Amino acid sequence: MKSHYRVVVIGGGVVGASVLYHLAKLGWSDVCLIERKILTAGSSWHAAGGFHALNADPNIAALQAYTIDLLKQVEAESGQSIGMHMTGGLIVASTPDRWEWLQSAYRTFQSIGIEDCRLLTAEEAGALNPVMSTHGILGAMWADREGHVDTTGTVHAYAGAARKRGAEVIENNRVLELNQTADGWEVVTEQGTIHTEHVVNAAGLWAKQVGRMAGIELPVSPLNHHYLITDTIPEVAAQEKMLPLTADLEGFTYMRQDQKGMLLGIYEVNHEHWMMDGAPWEYGFELQQEDPDRIEHELRLGFERYPCLQDVGIKTWVNGAFTFSPDGNPLVGPVRGKKGYWCACAVMAGFLQGGGVGKSLAEWIIHGEPEEDVFGMDVARYGDYAGNKRYIKETTGQFYSRRFVMTYPNEQLPAGRPMKMAPAYDAMTSAGAQWGVSYGLEVPLLFAPEGFAETPSLKRSNAHEHVAEECHAVRRDCGLLDISGFSRFEISGPNARKWLDRILASRLPGPGRARLAPMIGETGRLKGDLTVFNWGDGRFWIMGSYYLRAWHMRWYHNHIEDGVTITDLSDKVVGFSLSGPKSREVLERAAEADVGALPFMGCAQMDVGLARAHVARLSVTGELGYEINVPAAHHIALRRSLLEAGADLGIREYGFYALNSLRLEKSFGIWSAEFTQGYTPGMTGMDRWIDWDKGDFIGRDAALAERDGNGPSRKLVTLEIEAVGADATGYEPIWSKGRRVGFVTSGGYGHTIGKSLAMALVEPDHETPGTDLSVHVVGVERAAKVIAASPYDPNGKAMRA
Repeated sequence: MKSHYRVVVIGGGVVGASVLYHLAKLGWSDVCLIERKILTAGSSWHAAGGFHALNADPNIAALQAYTIDLLKQVEAESGQSIGMHMTGGLIVASTPDRWEWLQSAYRTFQSIGIEDCRLLTAEEAGALNPVMSTHGILGAMWADREGHVDTTGTVHAYAGAARKRGAEVIENNRVLELNQTADGWEVVTEQGTIHTEHVVNAAGLWAKQVGRMAGIELPVSPLNHHYLITDTIPEVAAQEKMLPLTADLEGFTYMRQDQKGMLLGIYEVNHEHWMMDGAPWEYGFELQQEDPDRIEHELRLGFERYPCLQDVGIKTWVNGAFTFSPDGNPLVGPVRGKKGYWCACAVMAGFLQGGGVGKSLAEWIIHGEPEEDVFGMDVARYGDYAGNKRYIKETTGQFYSRRFVMTYPNEQLPAGRPMKMAPAYDAMTSAGAQWGVSYGLEVPLLFAPEGFAETPSLKRSNAHEHVAEECHAVRRDCGLLDISGFSRFEISGPNARKWLDRILASRLPGPGRARLAPMIGETGRLKGDLTVFNWGDGRFWIMGSYYLRAWHMRWYHNHIEDGVTITDLSDKVVGFSLSGPKSREVLERAAEADVGALPFMGCAQMDVGLARAHVARLSVTGELGYEINVPAAHHIALRRSLLEAGADLGIREYGFYALNSLRLEKSFGIWSAEFTQGYTPGMTGMDRWIDWDKGDFIGRDAALAERDGNGPSRKLVTLEIEAVGADATGYEPIWSKGRRVGFVTSGGYGHTIGKSLAMALVEPDHETPGTDLSVHVVGVERAAKVIAASPYDPNGKAMRA
């Protein structure tokens, strides 16, 4: 062991070994992996080792596909067998909703480029897995690229390949302390102290403790997971080829062949946490005692699905812990304020996602940004709120118990809620608010009559008519929306304007004005669709998506300069927006100011009710509108003042369901749908806000290369879909004469114009209005047509009135 390395990876499981391999593969050989015992001594040795390329997030699906392709390469490089069996895989559906979901998911996979899967009848599924009972099965999906590996062999293959590229693996050496230094980290171990520029927490079951060594409370927790391995089964032994990996979602089980027997894994509803503060340091190759009583229901379903299990003995029980995050996805990436500290933990599907995690993190460390959009597993998708132990316990347990449970797009799950609430939460609840959650904050989805509960559905839900009424109220009179769920950053200091001019691609607004502002990374991909406000007193605000707070603050922090102060006001300043033709009249009644003098995209401070407010004239609905921001203590009084002022003008509270419908009618994109860090300004139309003549800004060269080169590979368009009872939501494939030419980014019903709408990225030669296409909506192909942007009020007269 040396005293200095460029990177120290902590943890000798599949993820840590993959990170080490990818660092060396990209040319950084002065790296080491430190393992407290020996390789695989954690979760890796007892994992079931299954893999598949299917994932509803296209970026994670791409990384899973990368992992599968990589496995054979690592085996060849290392000379270590990984015991790979490419058996193919089945997902079976045994309820009508699940079968409908599976048909829809199949189209999503097509949309994101997974071509090696197909839908099957129950009989066809039974022929592919002859030991499976097809009783109750309505259909299935087959994927070619599924199977399993030898877990221990795979970890040693990654490590061996890394060694051949110059990396070092140090076993039986526990990390005792982490101390941040001016130029990196001091890693204190049992064998001595190492100085390094970068530390990677790939500690698996010990990720919590390794986080705390750096003063970080990571939202991870181990939970126990059962599987069993049988003795030889005659029906399995008689098969000419290996049984496919099979998931019976209604049965809560997955199955694969193990030699001449079977491995049956269970995601039990009655979950069990284990060592929430991290595993004991001496733990390694131990297991917990099996608890068949706790999993009796799921076991019975498994034995019914595979009747041959009823006549054989169980050779081995495995009840071992894996780490989970609140949403089940990994926690990967840099931690703000801890320069050189990187996460690669909570990868509960390590043999499926470990290769992609290693690749992305190595790219991030070396190049400053991963090739793929990995926000779905970025540690910055959570904030400090997620370190709460009860929150972690509730959410990780909920995810585990629902691992195989049908979840609907409009379903609101209860774990860890309510946590953060705007001050007027109780008053809005009394008024009928139905709540969703964003970054721990309750946000209103709709307002409904007493006793109403939305029914989860893949199609239009029973909330459809209530949302329609809210949309009509906004278009006809005035709507009031709680906008506490937006982020607000204040930028101040002598170099505030200079810094903003560099970090934003747009021209900055003058005093008393606001402007839409794209933010771009060095590679030319989007980092934000923001609004910047110049309050005229040296202070600027940047407003964006509330759930991107930590992500954006990390970006700002990484690019901070002297003379600039950035303050996150998001929980201190809240507010409401007024939208609709009567919104000016409502605000004039409540405000002590000349509201009519405030121009479109203007902003000013004024008294509204008893509050000193920051007010901007803009609207996401496409109507005349105002955003009114006040200190949190004034939120309740502001709501009351505005409702009183508009009582005889038809004012009505509405939620984000209605806002989605209204913004689609204006072809206004949103982050995580039309705008992501996987897309460019040219693809999304955000290039029209770029100030090409202002000089240098982050991402300028890459944006110019796109503008002056061959142009974007996709273009954002608006579609009108001949849908019946359901609307597109995202990632549905778009077809032209049987060829896939794009995919939906978001969709919904336009209640004002009475049409099903979607926004989509399509090949440039299909962007012309009038182009006939088709779209799969909940698995059913529907006719669609490209239409001109902003089907409601295309000239923007209402917004500028």
